[in-house]
Amino acid sequence: MAMTAGYRNLIAAYGGSKITHIGLVNELGTELSGSPYTRKAVVWTTPDDGTIKLSEDLIFDVPGGATVAGWRGFTAATGGTNYGGDDLPAESYNKDGQYKLVAEGTGIKHE
Repeated sequence: MAMTAGYRNLIAAYGGSKITHIGLVNELGTELSGSPYTRKAVVWTTPDDGTIKLSEDLIFDVPGGATVAGWRGFTAATGGTNYGGDDLPAESYNKDGQYKLVAEGTGIKHE
């Protein structure tokens, strides 16, 4: 039996409240580190049929020498639980720069 949209929305809302920060990872899935990088606190949109999305784009400071190849959802600003995320087209930085994670393309689907 398929679950109702109401149930999927409930799960999406509850799950979203557990992922409080987004971090960036390299091509090996290792989170970036070093100044000026930090995870970003997130606010999720109201679920729509089981999908939650970031409420706004996130701008990350990326240290020179790093490659951004994905994002992950975490339960804390540092440490915490990594609940996974998604891969992104790899983008390498020769010097310090900024990466814009677009909210519209960053969703979590609960099916």
